[in-house]
Order: sequence, then structure tokens, then C-alpha cells
Amino acid sequence: MGFWKLLLASGFFLAFWVLAVGGQNLPPCSFPAIYNFGDSNSDTGGISAAFEPIKAPYGEAFFHKPAGRDADGRLIIDFLAERLKLPYLSAYLNSLGTNYRHGANFATGGSTIRRPNETIFQYGISPFSLDMQTAQFLQFKARTADLYRQAKNPSERSALPDPREFSEALYTFDIGQNDLSMGFRKLSFDQFRAELPDIVNQLAIAVHRIYEEGGRTFWIHNTGPVGCLPVQLFYNLNPPAGYLDDHGCVKAQNEVAVEFNTQLRDRVIKLRAELPQAAITYVDVYAAKYGLIGAAKTEGFADPMKVCCGYHVRYDHIWCGNKGSVNGSDVYGASCQNPSAFISWDGVHYTEGANQWVANRILTGSPSSNPAIPITQACHRH
Repeated sequence: MGFWKLLLASGFFLAFWVLAVGGQNLPPCSFPAIYNFGDSNSDTGGISAAFEPIKAPYGEAFFHKPAGRDADGRLIIDFLAERLKLPYLSAYLNSLGTNYRHGANFATGGSTIRRPNETIFQYGISPFSLDMQTAQFLQFKARTADLYRQAKNPSERSALPDPREFSEALYTFDIGQNDLSMGFRKLSFDQFRAELPDIVNQLAIAVHRIYEEGGRTFWIHNTGPVGCLPVQLFYNLNPPAGYLDDHGCVKAQNEVAVEFNTQLRDRVIKLRAELPQAAITYVDVYAAKYGLIGAAKTEGFADPMKVCCGYHVRYDHIWCGNKGSVNGSDVYGASCQNPSAFISWDGVHYTEGANQWVANRILTGSPSSNPAIPITQACHRH
């Protein structure tokens, strides 16, 4: 048996043992709400409300219109909500058509863990970094208590969270990819590696702040294989020997992502000691996404480096939903005919089909997550 098969087999056995022995008689958790913090991988309308709205053909595969999401349809956070039988999350920044009875989404596309020193108009980095999202949550929680007390009847409370349920809610984090992308752009790999401990610690500080406000269940995604995003090769058509791995991904970028994830996993273990009443799950999204990329063909997907939406021919790039000119001709960045057959939607974000594939792996208890438990048992401390 090869090394990876042996590792997966032993991981599966460990996961089975944890669930069979440690969680045999554990009842399913009953989360009344989800509060999410993150970037475009889990943004359900925040950046679209704060700046220019995301245009068609985004959202059309499932919502049949743009829905504030950077995909053709649903994101992993949407499948997570479905698994818990909760409504899709309204973006905190969205002022119309929202309902926060079962949670809120503070994620915005382009967000980073650390506060950025550049604007969204330069490189697409959101001003709503994790510390700002946490501050927004604290304000949201405080205002909820005030409004709930002031409400004169049940109908006025119907769109508000029950203040008593903040301690029973699920707190999810999916952020860090833009910190890596910004670091790759500004620093050498060695310089950026030196920054990783501070980035990871800033995420831990956010968890501490929510814990101090009564949060007890945390579901923390690591970062995906950023070197496998097709955008990384848009302007590098002839990479040198050794630049790519066996799946066509930028090797050095993925190595940094793995190092970030290792440090995050270690910090989560420390958080469990620091926050003794918390149930914290480190979720190995990297393994699921990299597994999908490696098995794309057998799983019925196209080449993972092919992009569904947009015009990308050599050095000419018209992004998804945009119009441009190529050699004097007008070009529209249209969607492919069958997005569900693609992994990459627009070169940076995954399609709904790929998001669902990944969600099915991580929400049921990925062997390489810590602990390897399903989302429905995440409230139990291990």
C-alpha cells in the first residue's frame, strides 16, 4: 500500500474510532443560528452590498439571478446551512430583504485576517478584515439585545435572533486565502513565512473575543490549495521546470498554504486549552479541495485548470460577467454551458458543483479534520 493510501486508511480508522468510541451516544447538536466570518469563499452578499453588486452570470445556476455570491450558485456555507436545516445566511451589510433570526454572515469578498494597508480599488482587498467583522458581530449582538427588549410583540422579534441563543449558535470561520495571496504579491516566500504566526494569532484573537461574548462552538476552516487556482497561471504560460506539482498547481504556494494550515491546527489545539468550555473543530478544507483536484477526471469534472466563466486566451483576460476588447473586437466574459462539470468558476472561485463536492467531504467528518466529527456533532467537546 502506498504512503497516501496508508495515511488515508489510518485516518479513516481514527475517524471511525473517534465517532464509534468517543461519540457513540452523542445526540445531534441543535444549532439555532450560524454566525460566519470569512472572505469570498463564504460571502453571501456582503461585499456586493457594500460596493458594486456582483453581476450575472453569477448565481444563475441555482438562484437564477446574482445572489451576492462569487459562484454560479451555492457556496460551502450554504450547504452547511442546509445540513443543519437552517436558512441561508443574510449578509450583515445587506440592508434589504434580510432576516437574522437564525444568524448572520459577516464575511466579505476580499477580506483578510490581518488589517490590510491597501484599498479594494487597488487589488480587491476588502476593508472588512477579521477584526472589523468581529467588531460588527459585537455591535450586532448588543443591538439585538436592545431591540429584542424594545419589541412590543412577537412579529417585531421574528427577524431578530433570540439573545439567549448566542451561546448555542455555531460560529464558522473561512478566511486566510487573501492573506496568502497578498503575501505572495508583496513578499518573498521566506519573508512571508515569517509573517504566518502573526496571521494565525490574529484569527485566534477573534475566537477569543467571541468566546468572551458567550460563543462556545467554533468550526474553523483551514485554507485551500491556493496554488491550484487557475488565476495563478494566467500570466505565466510557460512555468520553469519544477514550478508545478503533479496536478499542475504552483508548488511553492501550496507549500506555504500547508505551513499556514499546520500552524493554524497547532493554534486550535492551544485554543482548546485556553478556552476550556469551547468545542473547536479544525476543518481540513485543503485536503478535500486538493483531493478533488487530483481526482477531477474520475469524479466527472473537467481539467481543474480550465475556467468556466470568462474569456481567458493566452494573455487576454476578460473576467466573468465583464465586457472588454480583444484585438479590436468586443468580448463578453460569458459562462460555459455546463458549470457543474467544472471545478473553477471564474479562475479564483469554485463552482457550485465543486463546492457541493467539498462540502459533502468536510461536513460528514473528514478523516484529516481535528476532531474528525460531522458538523451535526460539532457542539460536543472532545
